[in-house]
Amino acid sequence: MTHTTIDERHPVATCSTASEALSTFAPDLWSDRGPQTTCAHGTVVTALAPQGAVRLLLADEPLGTCAAVTAEHDAVVTVRLDVPLGDAVGYWHPNAGSDRTLPADWSVWRNVSLVESAPVGCLYDTAGRALLAFATDRTVALTAVRFGVSEEHKRFGVWLRLPLAAGGTYRIRLLPPGDTVAGTLRVLRRWFAALPGGEPMSTPEFGRTPVYSTWYSFTQDVSAGEVEREAALAAELGFGQLFLDDGWQRHGSGRGYSGCGDWRPDTAKFPDFRAHVDTVHALGLRHVLWIAPLLLGERADVFPWLSRFATHWSPTLDCWILDPRHLEVRDYVVRTCLQLVDEFGLDGLKADFLDEAMVYAGASRAQDSTRDGYLPDVGASMAAMLTDLREGLRHRRGDDFVIELRQRYTGPAMTAFGNLLRANDCPADAVANRIRTLDIALLAPGGTVHSDMLMWDPQAAPDVVAHQFHGALHAVPQTSARLSQLPTAHRDALAFWLTTWRALRPALLSGHYEPGRPDQLYPQVVATDDDRCVITCFVDRIVALRPDLRQVSLINATSADQLFLSLDAPWTVHLTPHDAQGRAHTPVIRELTPGLNAVAVPPGGLCHVRETGTVP
Repeated sequence: MTHTTIDERHPVATCSTASEALSTFAPDLWSDRGPQTTCAHGTVVTALAPQGAVRLLLADEPLGTCAAVTAEHDAVVTVRLDVPLGDAVGYWHPNAGSDRTLPADWSVWRNVSLVESAPVGCLYDTAGRALLAFATDRTVALTAVRFGVSEEHKRFGVWLRLPLAAGGTYRIRLLPPGDTVAGTLRVLRRWFAALPGGEPMSTPEFGRTPVYSTWYSFTQDVSAGEVEREAALAAELGFGQLFLDDGWQRHGSGRGYSGCGDWRPDTAKFPDFRAHVDTVHALGLRHVLWIAPLLLGERADVFPWLSRFATHWSPTLDCWILDPRHLEVRDYVVRTCLQLVDEFGLDGLKADFLDEAMVYAGASRAQDSTRDGYLPDVGASMAAMLTDLREGLRHRRGDDFVIELRQRYTGPAMTAFGNLLRANDCPADAVANRIRTLDIALLAPGGTVHSDMLMWDPQAAPDVVAHQFHGALHAVPQTSARLSQLPTAHRDALAFWLTTWRALRPALLSGHYEPGRPDQLYPQVVATDDDRCVITCFVDRIVALRPDLRQVSLINATSADQLFLSLDAPWTVHLTPHDAQGRAHTPVIRELTPGLNAVAVPPGGLCHVRETGTVP
C-alpha cells in the first residue's frame, strides 16, 4: 500500500482500486468485534476493524455528539450506527427519490462522494420525529454506505465503510432524537457549512428570479430567432433568466451526445452567438448556457486527443465519459468553460452530467497522464476541477455569475462550487418536483434551489398550469413552454402564479420550512418568514395556525373546495381568495373561532388571510 490524501481531512490507505480497498475487510455487519460505545441519547457506535486498528472516542458538543474514529495503522474501517426500531416508518437520505420506506439491512452498498449524494441520513417515526440522525465530515472522498432493518436484532443500522491511513480521523456528527426531520437537517446543514472548505457560494440576486428554459419547449431544435422571440415574451411575464439548453452546440441534434466535446456554437442555428446573447441581455434577461463538460462524442474534433482519458462508454448517452482524475481533463474543462463565458458574455453555466464522473469511482488508472497531477479519487478530482472553474469565474465576474448543479450532485459540499441547485428531471411530474426541491432545500447550507422545468399540455384546461406550479412553489420556478403558442388563459394563469410567487418569495425561499413526513411526500408545507406564512396543502389535512401570525397565504393544491383551519383563539380576518387561474373571488371579512373553521379556497387556488387592521 501507498499513502495519499483524497480529502484533506482524511488521509487514506489506497489499494490498486478504491473498491478493492472497501472490500478488503468485510466483517459481519452486526458483529460487536471492535471498539463500541453508546451516546447519551442511545445511538450505539461500533468501529468494525481489525483488532487494534482504530480508536473510537465520543464527545458532546453544541451541535450534538461527535464520534471520532482514528486509525492506529492503515485499515479499512466500517462504522456502524444503530438504534432500536421503535416506531420507525422511514429513512431519509439525499438520494431517496421515491424510495422512502424502511429497507432491510441486506440492501445494497451505495457509493457516496462529492458528486453523488452526501454522507447524511435520518431515521424517523410516525410523528415525523428523528430517531437516528447523522452526518460525516467525509464529504469529498468516496464512502460506501449501507442501511436497513435487522430482522434478527429488531434494530436499524447504518454502515459507513472507508479506508483510513495511520493517524487519519473520521468524524461523525450524531444528533439527539425528537426533532422533526426538517429541524434535524437544519442543524446538520449548519454543521456542514462550518466544515473546512464548505463555505457556500453566494447567489446573485438574478439567480433568485424565475427562469425560462428552452429544454422541454424546444429540446435540441433551437435557433437564435425563435429563442429570442420566446425570451421577449418571458421578459414581459417577469422572468429574469434565460437558460439555453442542449442543442446550441455543433452536432447538437438527435437526442444523443455523440458530438459533444468541442463546445462551439452551431452557426446554422446561431450565426452570431455573441449577438444572440446581447439581444437576450437587451430584453432584461440574464443568459445561462448548458454544457456537459465530461461528455465526449466521437464526432468531436477533440476526440482523437481526449479519447485516451475517456475509457468508459455510455450506450445510453451515446458517448464516452471523460475521467476527471486526469489533470489534462480538468484543465480542458475549465479552459473551455471560461472561454465560453469570456467570448460570449455569459452570466452562468448549467453544468450537466457531472455525476457521470462516478463511473470511475474505484476504477484503476487505465491510462498514464503525460503530466503530473493525477488524482486517484473521483471526489477530490472533481473538487479540484470545480475549484479552478469557480475561481476563474470569480476573477472575471466577481460574484455576479451562476453555476447550476443538478440533483444527485447537490449535496452540502457542492454548494461551495455551485449556487443554483436544481431538481432532477421530472417532466410534467409536479409531485416529483415537490419532493425533489424540498429534499434539496432541507439540507442545502447555501445556494438557491430551483425546480425542474415546468411543462404541461397546452390543450388541457388552464388549471393544469397551477397544478404544475404548486410543485415548484418552494423553489425558484423554471418554466419551459412555448409562450408564443400558449392559449391566453394559460398565459394569464402563468402570469398570476409568477406574480404570486414573487410576492411570497421571502417566505418561499428564505423561510423556515416544515413539510411533514418524507414518506408521505411532504403533504403540507409550512414556510414562515417573520410574520408572513405560506401554507401549501397537497392533501386534505387540518391547517393549524399559530396565534402570532398576522398574514397567511393558503395554497390549496388539492381538488377540494375548502380548507379546515384550527385556531386556539378567535381571529378576525380579511379573506381574499383566487381560483387556479388567478381570478379573484369576492373578498370577505370573517370572525374565525377557536377550534375548526372551514374556509372556502377554490381547488388549485389560494386564499390570502390577513388580520384586520394589518397592511397587506
